[in-house]
Amino acid sequence: MALFSSTSLESGMAAPDFTLPDQHGKRVRLSDLRGKRVVLYFFPKADTPG
Repeated sequence: MALFSSTSLESGMAAPDFTLPDQHGKRVRLSDLRGKRVVLYFFPKADTPG
């Protein structure tokens, strides 16, 4: 999945697999967390609007 993908999800749909760094910089794949509760928290970069 590309950054800023135009893929839309509807309620009840499975999220596409993706990889992001955790708070320690370790790369984590969504599929590695299957069966666990996952919370994604997005925040603006420092000194940016939004």
